[in-house]
Amino acid sequence: MTDLEASGVVSESVATIVIPCYNEAQRLDRDALLALAAEPSVRLLFVNDGSTDATAAVLQGLAEASSDVEVMALETNQGKAEAVRLGMLDALESSARLIGYYDGDLATPPEELLRLVAALAAHPDVECVLGARVAMLGTAIERRPLRHYAGRLFASAASTALGVQVYDTQCGAKVFRSSAALRAAVKEPFRSRWAFDVELLDRLLRGGTGAPAVRPEQLLEVPLHAWRDVSGSGMSLRGGLDAFRDVARIGWNRKQTRR
Repeated sequence: MTDLEASGVVSESVATIVIPCYNEAQRLDRDALLALAAEPSVRLLFVNDGSTDATAAVLQGLAEASSDVEVMALETNQGKAEAVRLGMLDALESSARLIGYYDGDLATPPEELLRLVAALAAHPDVECVLGARVAMLGTAIERRPLRHYAGRLFASAASTALGVQVYDTQCGAKVFRSSAALRAAVKEPFRSRWAFDVELLDRLLRGGTGAPAVRPEQLLEVPLHAWRDVSGSGMSLRGGLDAFRDVARIGWNRKQTRR
């Protein structure tokens, strides 16, 4: 029994965790992912985003090994934003009370994901829990200096655009409460390919048709105890510039809406 199980926190809700995959055959840790799927607080939904390598076979093997692993296959590559959105839509149609998304490279260790699930289950007034990569004494946040400082700049831009103080919008581990607000937020494809995390938060804070806006105090950031850069998972310079452009657009649209 894990510490989370012993606490009784995670027994009330099972989270469906969406894991987008594109040509990940060599990076998926089968044993670690099956151990995560064995946790009673989560089930895993892998979205094979039109992979052209052996990802489909690897995912099929995971699904055959665990009843808590499901695979959604997209015929062509749609991009991470759309793969996450489609996975979350599928999860919303299920009985999942909590829905999250997570990077399959395990940059965020599985035990940290479970902490996020437990945090949301323990706070019924919270709609979304975000992992935050805060490098401080007592943590093991392994991040290249350039990526760290670029992240701080991006977080400042995202905070300005959203009108709320957020430390880390881009950590690939987030968990949401299944709600009308989330359903409205993922109803339409994201406009942003690289800053869809910010766009999703923007949609939640705005609200949608028939869904009330999520209040800033209903968003909770949880500092991670551990996180590590994984080779091949970084954003390109072009992607980074596009992400900043998309955040600027989000901020501009919010400003126009308030007028």
